[in-house]
Order: sequence, then C-alpha cells, then structure tokens
Amino acid sequence: MMKIIRPALVSMIVFTVLTGIIYPLAVTGIAQLIFPGQANGSIIMKDGKVVGSSLIGQPFDDPKYFWGRLSATAPFPYNSASSSGSNLAQTNPALVEQAKGRIEALRNADAEAPASVPADLATASGSGLDPHISRAAAAYQIQRVAKNRGMEESKVSALVAAYTEGRQFGILGEPRVNVLRLNLALDDPQ
Repeated sequence: MMKIIRPALVSMIVFTVLTGIIYPLAVTGIAQLIFPGQANGSIIMKDGKVVGSSLIGQPFDDPKYFWGRLSATAPFPYNSASSSGSNLAQTNPALVEQAKGRIEALRNADAEAPASVPADLATASGSGLDPHISRAAAAYQIQRVAKNRGMEESKVSALVAAYTEGRQFGILGEPRVNVLRLNLALDDPQ
C-alpha cells in the first residue's frame, strides 16, 4: 500500500509547489516587469488618489459628465466582483423597459438631443463593466455636456477626439472613447 501512497503524495507535493507557488510567482514577476500598469489593474490616479481603472466602467449620471453604458451587475452598477450580462433576451419586457428608462433619462437630461439614441447608451454590455462608449454615443452627449459646463461645443468635441482610442491592433473592434478618462479631462482646469 505504501508503494502506491508514497509516490502519489510526493507527486501531489511537487506539483502543488510547481503549479501553486513557482508558476504563479514567475508569471506575476514577468507581468510586473513587462506590463506593470496592466498587471496592477490599469489604475488611473489623480492628485495621488485612485479614481478608477481604465478597464472598468464607472457610474456617471450628472448631466455635466459623459455617461457610459448601462451596467447589469448586482447588487450595484459596475461591480467588478459580479461581472455578467443581464441574460435578458431581446424580446424580454424587462430589457425593453430598461432601455426605455435609459432613453427617457437621456432625453430628460437634454431635451434638444437628437431623437435617435445610439444603442450602446441604451443597453448594457456583455460584462456589465464596459468602460467605453462608441464615438456616436460620445457625439450624442457633446451638446448636453457643453451646455451644463458652460463650454463651447467645439472644445468638448476636441476632447472627445483626443480621447478616442483606435481599433485594437489597428483592425479589431471600432474606435471607442474611454468615459472615465474623458470625464477626468473635462474636470482638468487646463
């Protein structure tokens, strides 16, 4: 019996040390050397304080800020510990009501906005944490943000253009705007 148990225990200890200690430490060390910002959560700092991550959306509902996508995470929006979509089908009345509520909030915030609301402003992303909006969603909000901040629309448009990120690797996805970075730039007095 010991002939069977001893090799099994030694194998378990060796592989536990290799895969549970050495490998994670090596990968973490390499990540810290090569990609320190990403390895530490892509944290955004302002005045020495953490204000968020460039990879996780933040809730904005003040009319002087750009609003991101809806978040379907529970028990509160943009809860990174609960990343998931709503799992509501397109025909589900709850999803339709959620979109109608968001469209109504957008229209209440800016009655002069175009009637057609970009889809990403009325729907949640698959993860519920999306930090980006489309250029169309940002353009839809320029008038409202400029009016509520007392800024010229051209200056707000220039900020949107400056904070528009291109396609990933030049080919994947669509150009997008990071909402947190854009809103921080709006608050910067420079």
